[in-house]
Amino acid sequence: MRLNKCWRAMLLWCALPNLALAAYPDMQEEIATQPKAADMHYFTPRDLSRIPNGAFGDKVRKGYELFVNTQQLKGRYVGNTLNCTNCHLDAGTKAYAAPMWAAYLAYPAFRKKDNRVNNFAERIQGCFNYSMNGKAPAIDSPELVAMSAYSYWLLMGGLLDMFGMQDKPVPELNDQQLQLGGKDETFSLPGPLAGRVKMAGREHMPGRAFATLAEPPQAASPSRGQQVYSQHCAVCHGDQGQGREMAGVPVLPALWGPQSYNWGAGMHRVNTAATFIFENMPLGKGVQLSVQQAWDVAAFMNSRERPQDPRFDGDLSNTAKKFHGSDQGYYGKSVEGELLGSQAFPAGIQP
Repeated sequence: MRLNKCWRAMLLWCALPNLALAAYPDMQEEIATQPKAADMHYFTPRDLSRIPNGAFGDKVRKGYELFVNTQQLKGRYVGNTLNCTNCHLDAGTKAYAAPMWAAYLAYPAFRKKDNRVNNFAERIQGCFNYSMNGKAPAIDSPELVAMSAYSYWLLMGGLLDMFGMQDKPVPELNDQQLQLGGKDETFSLPGPLAGRVKMAGREHMPGRAFATLAEPPQAASPSRGQQVYSQHCAVCHGDQGQGREMAGVPVLPALWGPQSYNWGAGMHRVNTAATFIFENMPLGKGVQLSVQQAWDVAAFMNSRERPQDPRFDGDLSNTAKKFHGSDQGYYGKSVEGELLGSQAFPAGIQP
């Protein structure tokens, strides 16, 4: 079978050595980006209609349900009105919108935010603590097992389909194996794939995370971004960034305020938000804004107050220095006369 450049890059995988742990002065991790493949041809997960019956299939289905309707965990593990699919678009399947099939292959990995190696389930825990402004489910909880199973199934089903094995079921893993991630040294491909897919560079699967975005011609401006927001974003996300609800059910995410991601979430970084916005927004019509507009509107929405960083120690300056010292965010900085973080909304699940 002849493969194009994007596929060849995706399939050059082999085990990599573990990184030595070290202390980092800036504990706020930046989400890595990578250049887009020129031919725009990316990995295709297996269709959800093919999730099997049985106990394993039930876990996969539950993971999908939690992914698209994370609000069913509101008050238990979720403290805002967001769902996982608000950032991981198309139920975690869209390339360069943090797809879960690619993320699964990137863990275990060292994370500066935790100063240790995280497996895949622990990485999801971080999303609950920061992006969902909530409380992470425990390791081995049914929720984390299900979300790990869903991500694994997207990846493995797509690989089998890619090599013409549409009739092959996704090999089942036990709960502990599912939570480790595809970069664990014990992870192996099923027999039909083992001799055809190498594992080097698996954490750089084309389409993973977000696409690299050029620096703006001018420094990002919240004031210019407000104009971009009014013209292109407010119709979906509300005049005050509050998001949209239908019949009391959140359908579009809040971008700031008490129901949005907190100051510890990766999306609070202007550069991270800009790459996501440029590639994916307005929803369904990505790559419509200019590079400058994407940076400006990211600066605007991330210069608004939101829930407190859960690591806040009571001293804004100290928390900003310890966890946000070199990030491209506004936490602890003055914008329009307001010291951001000083009036933050409560972090975590509120009674």
